[in-house]
Amino acid sequence: MSIFFEKKLLFWRQWILPALLLAGLFLLALTPIAKAQPVRGLYVAGGGGVSFNQGQQINPKVRLDYPGKHGPPGSPTNDQIITGGKLLYNPGYSVEGSIGWGLGNGFRVEVQGLMTKNELSGIMDGGFPAQGSGHQMVYGGFANAYYDMDIGLNWIYPYIGFGIGYEWQKDNMKLVNTAQSVNPYTEQIGGTTGNFAYQAIGGASFPVPWILGLSTTLEYRFNTMVGGHGHTATTSGTPVVDVTNGAHLPTPVSTTFGTKTYFNDSILLGLRYEFNPIPPDVIERPVLMPPAPPPAAQRTYMVFFDWNSTALTPRAREIIGLAARNSTNVQYTKILVKGYSDTSGETIKGGPSYNDNLSYRRADNVKAELVHDGVAAGLVSVKGLGATNLLMPTGPGVRDAQNRRVEINFN
Repeated sequence: MSIFFEKKLLFWRQWILPALLLAGLFLLALTPIAKAQPVRGLYVAGGGGVSFNQGQQINPKVRLDYPGKHGPPGSPTNDQIITGGKLLYNPGYSVEGSIGWGLGNGFRVEVQGLMTKNELSGIMDGGFPAQGSGHQMVYGGFANAYYDMDIGLNWIYPYIGFGIGYEWQKDNMKLVNTAQSVNPYTEQIGGTTGNFAYQAIGGASFPVPWILGLSTTLEYRFNTMVGGHGHTATTSGTPVVDVTNGAHLPTPVSTTFGTKTYFNDSILLGLRYEFNPIPPDVIERPVLMPPAPPPAAQRTYMVFFDWNSTALTPRAREIIGLAARNSTNVQYTKILVKGYSDTSGETIKGGPSYNDNLSYRRADNVKAELVHDGVAAGLVSVKGLGATNLLMPTGPGVRDAQNRRVEINFN
């Protein structure tokens, strides 16, 4: 059974882990599409699940010179205390708890405590056939950082994370030679060792609809400790010969038992509660400002003329057209078109009557353009007021463009 799990874990490490890494990188590359799913403020989380210890390689350098024989390490005359090979474990369990803080922009940080426990199954490629018993417990603390993502589905929010910390490995295990029926050779492994550790995390949260701030979580964690790990080892029973190299495995001996690797894969189901959650409608619905009211339609328009001219300029026609269109948006009983002139005609053209006549013809041309643009002729009245009501006060005989004008008033 343990060899079966060892093969499955090797497949997981060779194929599944790279696939998860690529998926995480792909999601990061899609951050403009996969928006941040913010966790804001304080939260707590906890969970538990299944733990898979990958096979731990025994350090073959732990050896003892057999009495009366000397030789370089590894030679047939140099007998080892502990056999080589790889320790195998049955699936166990893992629990964790954490407290963290969401930054409100998709990132969050936390401190976490965790523990895993796996039963020893046996040894692979060892110097003698062995049956294992006892367990290995690993516990420690981590500082983790996460990035939560919104992929457009309101029921699932993926996240990825990474953590560094420190772990302790506590062994209470026994290997018994199954080839000996009486007083079999036995290795008792115990003690605690610690080292720095790191972990990679990928998972997803699933909001609980009826409890704001509560989510279930499903995640995968890959955890490893750096360096080798030394434990105490005591041998007893009938000595044996290591079938892999012919070395004697003596008894009774107490020494250090070393392993070179620790890799753990865990799948956890848990809960996370946010104390200051962002309501879904705040996250998903943009704030819509009411439309600005339409500007009130103008009631007065002015057009200007060249000196001594009644001809409408292109700009004058644009303004008259705007007035005609807006005539349908305002309430009025009549449209009064008043024409004016500057003071130059009084001295150059023979007196006020010239300016009165010129201003009237300007106003009449504006009325004709209004009618052309759809205004009923009966609603428009025309006046020529000459050089009166000057916009720019001047003396007599002065040419001024602002005074040569026609005003359109909706009354």
